[in-house]
Amino acid sequence: MLMLAGCYSNNCPLENTVTCNYGFYDAAGTPITYVDTITVTTLKPGYKTVYIYRKLGNVTVTKDYPDSTLTAQGYSETAVRQRKDTILRNKQYDISTLKVPMSFYHNADTLVFAYGRISLRDTLVIQHDSYPYVELPECGTYRFHTLKSITATDAAIDHVEIIQPKVNYDGETNVKIYFNGVVE
Repeated sequence: MLMLAGCYSNNCPLENTVTCNYGFYDAAGTPITYVDTITVTTLKPGYKTVYIYRKLGNVTVTKDYPDSTLTAQGYSETAVRQRKDTILRNKQYDISTLKVPMSFYHNADTLVFAYGRISLRDTLVIQHDSYPYVELPECGTYRFHTLKSITATDAAIDHVEIIQPKVNYDGETNVKIYFNGVVE
């Protein structure tokens, strides 16, 4: 009985996902809801090789590894070098906030915002520090971040502002994104 009590803790937070929280505002500072679609991609350093398989009359297949069974079935194989970018939020709509994870191993994150109604994209570069955080040993280790600076292009974004530099699992808005009216 004593052993079971030693491994249990009800002091660990239930909401423990660490994300940078963005709030959407118009250029005057009024909270808005983005009514069209928005896709957020992070630009990761480096490249990867993907393999594209094509066969007349069949669907094109893309894999992260070579597949000899497809070539044996008559598919042609093409190796293509691609960036290691990752889509973090895909075609979100009717949102007024956005929660995005941050990199543990790099001191800068680059996010690309693609919009549904306009062809231009915005790029945000977030400089931050990352550090381990242990609340209780039985809860495990988390990676918290401290925002240092943020810059953005101006396709649909008027400006950005850090309002809470400490990124943790508390859920507070860390960054305000002020849109220029194109996306409302």
